[in-house]
Amino acid sequence: MKLSQRILVLLFTIGLIDGCKTTPEMPAQSIEHNNMNSTLWVQTSAEYKANAIQTYRTAEMQLAAAKANGDWRAMLEQTAKSAELPPAIVLDVDETVLDNSPFQAMMIKSNTSFNLPVWDSWVSLAQAKAVPGAVDFINAALDMGIEVIYLTNRECNMREGNNSTCPQAEDTAKNLRAVGIKSVNDELVLLKSAQPGWTSEKKSRRVFLADKYRVVMLFGDDFGDFLPDVKKNISHEQRAKLVDKYNKYWGTKWFALTNPTYGSWQGVLQGEKADNLTDY
Repeated sequence: MKLSQRILVLLFTIGLIDGCKTTPEMPAQSIEHNNMNSTLWVQTSAEYKANAIQTYRTAEMQLAAAKANGDWRAMLEQTAKSAELPPAIVLDVDETVLDNSPFQAMMIKSNTSFNLPVWDSWVSLAQAKAVPGAVDFINAALDMGIEVIYLTNRECNMREGNNSTCPQAEDTAKNLRAVGIKSVNDELVLLKSAQPGWTSEKKSRRVFLADKYRVVMLFGDDFGDFLPDVKKNISHEQRAKLVDKYNKYWGTKWFALTNPTYGSWQGVLQGEKADNLTDY
């Protein structure tokens, strides 16, 4: 049985277990999954594709200026001393460079929620397609001599039958090459837990890069890809104020990809989700 088939079997098994919580007359498969519309939008809408291409094309138009200007810095963790460092861009991976909507679709069809072993099986396939516009942008940056760094919260975990301490890093680099990126430096694919202190809070990894590169652009689908301490113990109103505070960064040094399927935007909501809606 192929690995992808084993993933589906595991997902459907989990779905059957979860289905026991529903009423007998309503099979689990028929319940509309919380992520249905979000994943459909990513997979089928022209608007999603246009938005992603637009984001990367806007960034590409500014690459030359960003490279030439020693004062052009995207990471708040850097200082003016970075002017002489080699230029680089930093990108999140999932939903920024690689599209994992097939994994989301599998969860929907089996009526399950996120499961780490199943996610790791998906990562091991290295079959995710590219987010529209990402590959052309990255290759343009590489052609200009700008280093490309991938800062992802994919996590290093040992895998049965594999001696690597971080097979997920190898899988990620393999997938990035498979979508058409010309050159991927394995040492610049920085995963969560790859070094002590590298948690889902990405500031520690940005600090790690701060004295090695002048990072001119940041890309991500989560607010935490740009700022520290914004993924918990903060309100969505406070996050909105931070967007305004750093207004001049958006579209010049910071580029946010749209991801309605998951992220810290959900984790900061208080109480019932509906309580966070504003009506008239």
